[in-house]
Amino acid sequence: MDGNFRIVIAGGGRVGNRVAHILDDRGHDVTVVERDPERAEALSDDYVATVIEGDATRPGVLEQAGLERADVVAALTSQTGTNLAVCLLTRELAPDTQTVVRTESEPGAEFDRFVDEVIFPERAGARAAVNAIEPDVSALEDVTGTLDILEVHVADGAPVAGRSLDEVALPRGSLIVSDAAGDTLAGAETVLHAGESYLVAVEPSVVDEVLNLFGG
Repeated sequence: MDGNFRIVIAGGGRVGNRVAHILDDRGHDVTVVERDPERAEALSDDYVATVIEGDATRPGVLEQAGLERADVVAALTSQTGTNLAVCLLTRELAPDTQTVVRTESEPGAEFDRFVDEVIFPERAGARAAVNAIEPDVSALEDVTGTLDILEVHVADGAPVAGRSLDEVALPRGSLIVSDAAGDTLAGAETVLHAGESYLVAVEPSVVDEVLNLFGG
């Protein structure tokens, strides 16, 4: 998937809310399905996503959320059984849509044949869900306050592809740290190769600019 995604999130609790905010900040089209009326109203007041009050395990509710147009359905409620039901329903109604399931216990291989990605947020944080949804950008755990450390993939035809850092005009508030393996610190002579990934330190306000430079 390239560019902006259409994402349906089942569950507007702590994890779902945070994921919706991150994805909205990155320009994605987000719809949240939340069965609790008060929580749904609070989400609507945030203006970060289209909010539908309802049960995402019901086909009509998922269809109302735009399932037929969705690139990803992320089931992020606090109930593993509910999340798996949402993903199985998605598989049945829209088999080409990527599915992400949140579990409340350490995941094993038992989910692999039912869903595309499994996350365990209590271990990895809400950004684990974002990583599962955005395959070309991994947001590493926050260890620097508001600064994000991203693992960003260079797409074919990207503005930075094949250019050295001294030829690239990165926005103020961003810095390429190293290759994804962390073997070599980046310098002015470092060439950004298409198909490879790099660690980038970036302030939230310029994330979109950086991703546009790395995208095709």
